[in-house]
Amino acid sequence: MAATGEESTAEQAKSFASARRISLIGAIFMMATSAIGPGFITQTATFTAQLGAAFAFGILLSILIDFAIQLNVWRMVTVSGMFAPQLANRAIPGSGYLLAVLIIIGGLAFNIGNIAGAGLGLKVLFGLDPKIGGAISAAIAIAIFLSRRALAAVDRVLIVLGLVMIALTVYVAVVSGPPVADALRQTVLPDTLNFAAITTIVGGTVGGYITYSGAHKLLDSGTTGPEHVKEVNRAAVNGILVTGVMRYVLFLAILGVVASGVVLDTSGNPGAQAFQAAAGEVGFKVFGVVFWAAAISSVIGAAYTSSSFFSAFSDRLTQRTRSFITIGFIAVSLVLFLLWGAAPAAILVFVGGFNGLVLPIGLTIFMIIGWFRPGLLGDYRYPRWLLVVGTAATALSYYMGAVSIGPIFAMVSGS
Repeated sequence: MAATGEESTAEQAKSFASARRISLIGAIFMMATSAIGPGFITQTATFTAQLGAAFAFGILLSILIDFAIQLNVWRMVTVSGMFAPQLANRAIPGSGYLLAVLIIIGGLAFNIGNIAGAGLGLKVLFGLDPKIGGAISAAIAIAIFLSRRALAAVDRVLIVLGLVMIALTVYVAVVSGPPVADALRQTVLPDTLNFAAITTIVGGTVGGYITYSGAHKLLDSGTTGPEHVKEVNRAAVNGILVTGVMRYVLFLAILGVVASGVVLDTSGNPGAQAFQAAAGEVGFKVFGVVFWAAAISSVIGAAYTSSSFFSAFSDRLTQRTRSFITIGFIAVSLVLFLLWGAAPAAILVFVGGFNGLVLPIGLTIFMIIGWFRPGLLGDYRYPRWLLVVGTAATALSYYMGAVSIGPIFAMVSGS
């Protein structure tokens, strides 16, 4: 009997370790697939068509800002054991409510774009009207959250979709034959700078809910406290590396097409045009799969993370209640998408810019916590260098937002 008990305990420990590992990978892919959503793909195609190889600098800057932001946010959230709005309210009374409202509104804007992207993906694959495709995709996302094992299902779905996106995009990047040498040079020495483009790509890859997606996922999995700092840090770095490689590979895939002389129609679906020009009808269908996978994973990530911000208004939300809020969030996003008259591609570019404008507000709160309220992190000694890097990223995001606000709102108005 004793041996059986020991075996049972060992099996439970093994099962727990496996679940923890999947949760960590799930957090990486939630952040990664959210950061490489349909908005990023459309934004990359649009700005690569406009700026050519010079847009590589924007990609690099987005990755560097990503590092500065994610390493700070993931660490503070998991060490404190509190969701971002709860931690903010403890630091500055009322700021958590402001942060929650901004992230929920920004997440709603993102999710309208994500559903639009899912509709575009199914249009490429099956010729469906984007609104019908968006409705089908939203229904699939809702079905996932109706599952009794929703958290485990989300982990596995995001991992599979992420791997599919990476593999197919690498294929198109190789086929398109981009000018790699010129792209590498302009990654650090761009021929031209466009801060509206950079703010939009930063907002589309780390703005709004994306900043908190991986951290909140880890919190839900029980990865909290100073003892998990190394684990969390490794997950954050791996997630950023995955997104960084994917961003650059996607950029190279589209740059190869632009450099060959193909003119992309940025008012339509420039990403699909680029993939089709690179690999013909096969490339066109590959784009449909990549775009839909990016969109549906981002619908899941945006709804899941945005629903966690309702914790600002009640710290007694059960996981089941969160699932119902998430489902409602997806349903509202779908209705707003169906009612919004703007073209899906225009929506996808605008929401990145909008969330780029929201980004520095949340960052400011976290920098205040690190510099002036370290007691909220318990006895943990927070690295000073990380705060310096995070503060620099915050200041840069304010500057970019200030010089970009006009052009960003002009994107959706068409002026």
